[in-house]
Amino acid sequence: MTVKKTMDVMIQIICIIIGLIILFPLLYALSVSFMEHKDVLANPPNLLPPSSTLDNYVQAFSQTQLGRYMFNSLVMSSITSVTRIILGAMAAFAFAFFEFKGKKILFGLTMATIMIPPDVLIISNYTTISKMGLINSYIGMCALYYVAASNIFLLRQYFLTFAKSLREAAFIDGCSNLKFFLTILMPISKPILTTVLISSFVNVWNQYVWPMLVTNQDEMRTIQVGITMLKDRESSVFGPVMAGAVIAMVPTVIIFLIFQRKIVSGMTDGAVKG
Repeated sequence: MTVKKTMDVMIQIICIIIGLIILFPLLYALSVSFMEHKDVLANPPNLLPPSSTLDNYVQAFSQTQLGRYMFNSLVMSSITSVTRIILGAMAAFAFAFFEFKGKKILFGLTMATIMIPPDVLIISNYTTISKMGLINSYIGMCALYYVAASNIFLLRQYFLTFAKSLREAAFIDGCSNLKFFLTILMPISKPILTTVLISSFVNVWNQYVWPMLVTNQDEMRTIQVGITMLKDRESSVFGPVMAGAVIAMVPTVIIFLIFQRKIVSGMTDGAVKG
């Protein structure tokens, strides 16, 4: 018993150390965001600000339209997250409950798209969006993120945990497929739906390359692109950049802290049945 307790304590200590190592860059960025310029470049480096200042945050908002950038990211992330739930749930419903010719092949092709690096298609995607006249528009910014094969997989796996007899019983009672989907399946799938919503939101919020390519107007930039505008080409100004990075992290950190239990339960529930 003593040996087991000792091992449990050691494992917890190791996990805490690993967690601190992972969190160190974030904590240091937070610290730098409150430092004066001379303190950031001090030798030896300062882990904590010798004198705290909010000038970096003031400069971050005064040099760029950071509020507008956050609004653009919020619109982009919200639209794509909701769309992913709708389209992903519909596709997963078909893969989980229906039997049709070519079902396994179609599902396999859907999963195969996960292996395609997004950067490989970025030129063709940009050309398509440009020809459609969607540059500098929310539709063009969101176009690549409306559907994700990983979300379809998670939803399908979760739906497979429900017995098909549940749908058959509902069908016997006169419940149509659409009514079963909306009034029965969706309400009891809140954990996995929350997981897809939050993971999609965070993923799209952190996108940088695509929003930068499809926007050339300053008012349409996203927060990740806006942070790079805080850099000074002639000198190293780290304080405002770190302040912008901390501001960009705030929404995702808040969302994770609020929904972390539902995210974990949704991920584990979705991995029960293959």
